Amino acid sequence: MIEAILLAFSHYWLYFVPALILAYLLRNYFDKGLNKYPGPFLANFTDAWRFINVYKRRPDITQIRLHRQLGNIVRLGPNTLSFSDPAAIKTIYGLNKGFVKSGFYPPQQATFEGKRLPSLFSTTDEAYHANLRRSVNSAFSMSALVQYEPNVNEVIDVFLERTRQVYAAPGKVADFALWLQYFAFDVIGQITYSKQHGFVEKNEDIDGMIAYLGRLFSYVAPVGQMPFLDLLLLKNPIVLFLDKLGYKPLAFPITKFARARMAERLSEMENQIEKAPSGASTPGRGDLLSMFLKAQAQRPEFMTSQRVLTMAVSMAFAGSETTAISLAAVFYHLLKNPACYRKLQYELDEAMRHGRVGRGETGLVTWSESQTLPYLDAVIKESMRVHPAAGLPLERITPPGGIEICGEHIPAGTIVGCSAWVIHRHEPTFVPQSNPTAYPIDKFVPERWLDASSSQRKEMEATMFQFGAGSRTCIGKNISLLEIYKLVPNFLLKFDIELEDPEEEWKLHNAWFVKQLDFNAKFSERQVGRERSDSGNIVY
Repeated sequence: MIEAILLAFSHYWLYFVPALILAYLLRNYFDKGLNKYPGPFLANFTDAWRFINVYKRRPDITQIRLHRQLGNIVRLGPNTLSFSDPAAIKTIYGLNKGFVKSGFYPPQQATFEGKRLPSLFSTTDEAYHANLRRSVNSAFSMSALVQYEPNVNEVIDVFLERTRQVYAAPGKVADFALWLQYFAFDVIGQITYSKQHGFVEKNEDIDGMIAYLGRLFSYVAPVGQMPFLDLLLLKNPIVLFLDKLGYKPLAFPITKFARARMAERLSEMENQIEKAPSGASTPGRGDLLSMFLKAQAQRPEFMTSQRVLTMAVSMAFAGSETTAISLAAVFYHLLKNPACYRKLQYELDEAMRHGRVGRGETGLVTWSESQTLPYLDAVIKESMRVHPAAGLPLERITPPGGIEICGEHIPAGTIVGCSAWVIHRHEPTFVPQSNPTAYPIDKFVPERWLDASSSQRKEMEATMFQFGAGSRTCIGKNISLLEIYKLVPNFLLKFDIELEDPEEEWKLHNAWFVKQLDFNAKFSERQVGRERSDSGNIVY
């Protein structure tokens, strides 16, 4: 029988092969009945359309256009649907809905001794995620910000002084987006290990960490659209075997830094225990590594040394790229909208002159003071609305039995998701109805946050999706906001900023995170004085 089939195939393969391909494509087209949803023609038949679109580095533009042309639900692949209605967020990312992460995420997992290291972000195992998050959740709470703020202050002081020395004083042009990434990387180093990496001090990409991240994200963004490719490329058995033997072609440079800091900390803790009186507790540092090691002491059976290392290393992924992108978005849109820049600068100057900010020993605007500045808050929210860091849908797989999303029954096993770039342009949510023409959805208009009614503003804030939603909300959200709300006012009080060429537009590179290129700026020092004290002296 088999011989007869092989013989027939050898004679008629020219007909069999096209027939098999056609059958495969038709199966994809009609899969789960998803052909009823509109989308690009090729996307109905193969994920190769998604791969190519993401590889071109601006899928955000494509997806915004498709939703505006085709409506709330767009088919991006044979088994993939994208949603633009914010109502989908509550269903897809809500608690206890039964969704799991798709195959997009595992390609982002690092490897150690030939084994994958699933992080909070990259794991698709919901039980593992819940267990790991429970172990470290307290380290990322709003109350924990108090102990991290001095670490951020330390890096801000260095950053402001190095900006003066390297760029303002000599009048040099800065690659502002890259300079901000140096800052964000050093903050994460300081918060995680109480030790800066040295990006800002040396004004260079230490150990090629940023270049490595760029290559990594440029790889995982398109490969994540067809995840089986990762098993053929970076995670094939040969590469994993070499990694197990100690040859590490995929080694993340920050892993070496993290392991060195862990060794130092463990040695420090051992010395403290030896010197401490019997039965006395030893103080820990106010950083994330201390919190991770504390979690290990509390749950040693789960929080292994390998998982402590994974948490420490993953902070670089979450803590540098996304925060730097958000910071660059704030400054760029201010510079492109001079009226908004002047309005924010006036708010900051007045707050400084009247002693409402910068009252502490450091003279820096504190986290709590930044929360009293309404226009600063509006500018930051609007920047993250028009330019969220993540530039692809956050994919999930529908649960067994299927589920209703926005009034449509979506079959089980379907990949669904929302993109912040699409969701943040939902006009009924983000355009105040008092004067719609004054708040174009594609324009940077901070006033939309101040002029909206209280109910609409609440809806706008609930729809903001730059940190994700539900149980998988970015765990470092509060740390990122701490950095942004502190650096922006302190930098603008210290320096005037201008674009090297006000007519030139930056370039965007969407490799999972939408990174900014060609953001060239110049800085000049400024001094904002406070009102005269009772003695008549001006206080600075």
